[in-house]
Amino acid sequence: MSNRSDKDTLLAAQECAERIGLTARALRLYEKRGLIKPRRTEKGWRLYGADEIARLHEVLALKQLGLSLARITALLQGKAVDLDRILTLQQAALREQHSRTERGLSLVGAARAKLSTGGSLSTDELIKLAKEATMSETQTDEVAWRRYEQARPRSAIAIDPDLLDGYVGDYRLTSGLILSISRRGETLLLETPGQTPVELLAESVAKFFLKFPAAQVSFVPGPGGRADALILHQDGHESMAERISADEARRIAEALGRRVQSNLPHPDSEATLRRVIAEHQAGHRYVENMSPELAVAVQEQFSLVSAALLAKGALEALRFNGVGQSGVDVYEARFAAPGALECGIGWTDDGVIHTLWLRPVP
Repeated sequence: MSNRSDKDTLLAAQECAERIGLTARALRLYEKRGLIKPRRTEKGWRLYGADEIARLHEVLALKQLGLSLARITALLQGKAVDLDRILTLQQAALREQHSRTERGLSLVGAARAKLSTGGSLSTDELIKLAKEATMSETQTDEVAWRRYEQARPRSAIAIDPDLLDGYVGDYRLTSGLILSISRRGETLLLETPGQTPVELLAESVAKFFLKFPAAQVSFVPGPGGRADALILHQDGHESMAERISADEARRIAEALGRRVQSNLPHPDSEATLRRVIAEHQAGHRYVENMSPELAVAVQEQFSLVSAALLAKGALEALRFNGVGQSGVDVYEARFAAPGALECGIGWTDDGVIHTLWLRPVP
């Protein structure tokens, strides 16, 4: 620990634990793991000041993000406190928690409204309510760890500009999405269909990052330094994209352009969206025909989405609004309760769903 002031307010172990909401046993465990190093009195009593409490805040914030204590120990061992980074991540987590809480209140409100009109809740509905109103969302340790790693602050470095030409080209994710890498002077740009190109900043000779959103791109070098593939690191996932030829990228782009121009939805889009909504309202996790990354996201967000859709009541209309610039079919869903939802669904050429979202109509 550093920057310790003699004017720190020092707390005994029991008082520190009570004020933070821990147990003295937890403090001893964190000390045993090397996460905190309280100072000692002449008689050996432990004292906790601002440095130790700042470290404890980091530990608790990382636990809230889903990391195991073993992961936290490996991450923080020997490193100085970085409260700004932790507070940034914690702020995002609290905002998400706030959103889940609001959805849980909507779910409870819908149940109370049913009771007020003389209706009753079945055993299955009560079980579902008890389960979903808690709005718990469990993340795997690995996904949580990757999300933390991807969200950490990064510093750009200068690399040999001659390396950049080996990264320029088109890459296709398993979802079918094309990532185009171009060069502007000594800078790489990343572009996806329908989006403005964004700058890639180097953090090593083969790994680059975006300022926003929190994402990174690692190039997989082949013979002669020309990249054969890239890995997109985002939202706790790592997606491989193989290099494709310029002709193939042009063919895919032209096919996307024709689809957007025709403004015709995928033949399975409407039926699938209706199924997704019905399954979520029934309390079932529907991941059929979804890419692995999307299936994980649906699993993680199930409680939030299910509660929101259940509070909306019966689906009354699903209207096609058009094909977006990225090829995603966009619909407007109206329910018994006020407030329409905009729904998007995107497909690969071989019938796999790679994009799915529901959000309030802007």
